[in-house]
Amino acid sequence: MKRVPLSEIKDHLSEYLRSAGQNEIIITRHGKPAGVLIGFDSEDDWFDYRLANDPRFQARVAAARSSLRAGKGIRLEDVPR
Repeated sequence: MKRVPLSEIKDHLSEYLRSAGQNEIIITRHGKPAGVLIGFDSEDDWFDYRLANDPRFQARVAAARSSLRAGKGIRLEDVPR
């Protein structure tokens, strides 16, 4: 992970955004971490990021897992085709 001052990011945003597709960039303000710049190589990467960070989606996944642990649900083999 690369650390870059905010002033540098502001002056060269497009360059750092391209670079962030490979590695996250820690943005610093007065030498302290203030944010993270994350780039995406594709629209699929953006979609995956959104799902992984959407609390509503995460809540649905947690509820489904809990339901399966409780013995509720349908095995994939039993789904009609």
